[in-house]
Amino acid sequence: MSDFSTALTVTAGALRTQATRLRHVAENISNTDTPGYRRKMITFRSETTPEGVSTVKPGRVQLDKSDLREIYDPSHPLADDSGNYEGSNVDVMIEVADAREAQRSYEANLKMFDQTRQMSAGLMELLRR
Repeated sequence: MSDFSTALTVTAGALRTQATRLRHVAENISNTDTPGYRRKMITFRSETTPEGVSTVKPGRVQLDKSDLREIYDPSHPLADDSGNYEGSNVDVMIEVADAREAQRSYEANLKMFDQTRQMSAGLMELLRR
C-alpha cells in the first residue's frame, strides 16, 4: 500500500469517527428535555487493516451514569406525589464543547485528506510528463 493510500485510509477513518461523534452529540442536544434520557458518549478504538494500517474507529456507545436532574413541575404527567420527575442528564454546554472539538478534528482530517489527494494528483501529473 502506498503512503498516499495509507494517509487516505487513516484520514477517512478519522472523518467517519468524528461524524459519528457529531451524530451522538446532536442526539444528546435534541433530547435535552426528554424525561429520563441519559447522555450518550462514544469511545474510540484503534483497528488495524489487513494491510497493517492502524486507523481509528468509533467504539461502543456508553450511557452517562451520572444522576438525572430532578425537576419540579406538579403539572407534568410523570410527576410523582411531591411534584418532581426525572429529567435528562444532558448539559448543553458540554455538548456544544464536544461538538466544537469534533468539528475541529473533522476539519483537520478533511484538510489532511485534501492535501494528500492534491499531492497524489501532482505526482501523477509529474509522472505523465
